Parts: sequence; structure tokens; C-alpha cells
Amino acid sequence: MALASPARAAPVEVVTFGCRLNALDSATAKAMAGAAGLENAVIVNTCAVTAEAVKQARQTIRRLKREAPSRRILVTGCAAQTEPERFAAMEEVDRVLGNAEKTAPESWKATRAALDFGLGDMAKVVVGDIMAVRETAPHLLDGPADTIEGHTRAFVQVQEGCDHRCTFCIIPYGRGNSRSVPMGAVVTRVRELVVEGAREIVLTGVDLTSYGADLPGAPRLGTLVRALLRHVPDLPRLRLSSIDSVEVDDELMRALAEEERLMPHLHLSLQAGDDLILKRMKRRHARADAIALCAALRRARPDMVFGADLIAGFPTETETAFRASLDLVDACGLTHLHVFPFSPRPGTPAARMPQVPPALARERARRLREKGAHALLRHLAGEIGGRREVLAERGGLARTKSFTPVRLATPLAPGTLTHIRIAGHDGVRLIAA
Repeated sequence: MALASPARAAPVEVVTFGCRLNALDSATAKAMAGAAGLENAVIVNTCAVTAEAVKQARQTIRRLKREAPSRRILVTGCAAQTEPERFAAMEEVDRVLGNAEKTAPESWKATRAALDFGLGDMAKVVVGDIMAVRETAPHLLDGPADTIEGHTRAFVQVQEGCDHRCTFCIIPYGRGNSRSVPMGAVVTRVRELVVEGAREIVLTGVDLTSYGADLPGAPRLGTLVRALLRHVPDLPRLRLSSIDSVEVDDELMRALAEEERLMPHLHLSLQAGDDLILKRMKRRHARADAIALCAALRRARPDMVFGADLIAGFPTETETAFRASLDLVDACGLTHLHVFPFSPRPGTPAARMPQVPPALARERARRLREKGAHALLRHLAGEIGGRREVLAERGGLARTKSFTPVRLATPLAPGTLTHIRIAGHDGVRLIAA
């Protein structure tokens, strides 16, 4: 008679909320938790950018426990860092880990030991002072590469934290102060990813354009970009994630103008188009600065395409101030909008300012998104008839240099770079001939 095989323990799962950086952290945390021997557990990696994100995380935790009562639930991420006791008070939660702890192997080893032998109330929360973290963050390159579409694109986090204190933002209190990965380590990691098959590298960070201020010699983001393109000649495409427009350095401007392998697509952290609102947000640029930067970049690189983050319904925002944000879409020539209705975060100065009614903030967000949809249609229509280099992904899709999705006439192997003619669009993506 054959012996029954022993039941395999359920692996560690991860539920991720929020930004690309959280997705990168989740991949690292999952690998470390697995290496530590954790089983039958789910890691909930939270986001703190809006109150709605925190609410969704809490709802998800309750649902996960209902679906599998024996499964251990471990909570981490920005909301866990900023509101640890709120999550620890949930009976469904077994442990709360801070943002620094979630990427440390010893945290997961200690978590496994604590769960195996039982936890006291005080041990349920393991969240350190994120503002005390000062290292130059070489750990950001550890763990598995976060790639999509069969190694077509790889995201490399080169910077963590933020030194600025915008009045609406809780993220510095979740991520800590700015720290950067040394250039040599970034070059080595990118070279490894290209050897593994990545055709496009996306540099990312909490405040990407602050890169290097904490490193010896204070190199800027433009210096890093030039170094990567020079020392990794086999890299076909290099792309930047969201940047702060006021921090674009001269070397980065020249690189965008001169380097064909640096993609002509930037996502700008603009937030508003009215100068008084920008001042109350404690942003470091004025409306005219944003417009001037976009114009200068287009002169240097005529095919440049811009996305932007915009907040609707910031405290004290009048209809006139809101219209300035609407008008900014045309003034800057924005194409891809990320629009957020304002959400007050406890502990931020903006939460104490006179609030715009939530329904009005949502209505203004709807109008901004509608404006963005028209801008996207304009961009898609302008591409028809042109020949574009595209990078193939799975499912018969590809991306242009401007990150615009394209539906291919014939699916190509992921990672294929080719030129196609644009025959039309469906309102969301381009269609290849």
C-alpha cells in the first residue's frame, strides 16, 4: 500500500496596496518570509496615501481572516508604520511590522519564532523610528527583481524616503527621510537585469529627483542616468518614474535631449495649478515653473509626453483655483493624469485647514479625469499614421517610447523591439496596422 504524502504547508501570500514601491517591497518581503520558514501566512502591505486606502486594507484583513481562520495575518507598509496601534488592535492581526522591518531578514526570522512560540501583547508591534534610518539603502536592490511581461520591464528602486513636508502628505512619516543607493550598486544591478533579459529598466523612488543628496559628492539623478547609459550599453531602454518638476537638474535635461535610449515620458508631481493652493500645499514650484519646464523639455525633445498627479478639492480650493488646475492640463500639454480627490490624513497640516465638502472634491476629481480623458484622446489621435518603436509585452500588447499601450496586429514574443505603423485607436490604446 502506498504511503500518503505529507500535506504541504500553505505558502506565504502577499496582498499589496498602493504604489510600485510597495510592489517591490512585497516581492522582497515574501522572499524573506519564505526563507525564514513562515507558512500559512499572508502579508498585507498597506498604503497610507489616502484614508480610503487604509479603510480598504482593514476590510481586506477582515475578509482574509473570514476566508481562512487559521491563516496568520502580518501587516506592514506605510499605514502600519504611521498607525501601528490601529492595526494591532484588530483581533485578526497577528503581527505589525514597520517599513524598515519588512525588508530585514532578521525581522521575518524573529516573526516566525514569535508566532511559533506565542506572542505577548507588547510583542505584537515591531515598528521602529523610520526617521532614525540613515543608511544609504543598499538593501533596496536586494530580493527578486520586480519584472513584468516575462522580463520585458524591470523596476529598480534607487531612492527611498522624502525630506520635504507637503502639507497634505503622510508618506515621509511612513518612509522616512531621503536616502539613496550608491551609483555603482545601481549600475551593477541594472547590468544583471539586462543579462537576465530585461529590455527596459524603470528607475523609481519616493522622491526620485532627490537622488544622491546623501551620497559622497552629492551626484544628481542626471549623473546616475548618464552612468547607466554609459556603463550598460546593452540596455535598450531606460525610463524614469514619477519626478518632482522643481528638482530636474541640468544634466538630466541634457540627457533627455541627447540620449535616445532615455524614454521621452515623464510623470510629474504637479498636484495643482493655482499658486495660492500650491503655497498652501507647501509645494516648491509655482504654476509658471511647471509650464516653463514642460515647454523647455518639449523644445529639447519634441516627442516628450507628460503625465501628472493632480489633487482635486484641496482645503480652501475655490472654483477659480480648481479651474486653474483644469487649465494646467492644456498649458502643460499633459496626457496621462492620475487624479485624486483630497483626503485629509490625520497628523498633516492640511487636515486642520478649512475643508472642501467631500462631495464637491469628488465632483471636481470627476471633471479633472474627464479633462484627462480628452487629453488622452487627443494624444492617441495624433499618433495615427506614424511609425513608432514599440516594446512587446504579453497578450498581444506593446508600449511606445511614450509608454502608450498598443494593440499589435500579430502578437510578438515579449521583449521584442520593433517598429510598427499606427492605424488607429480604441480610446484607450493605439492599434497597430
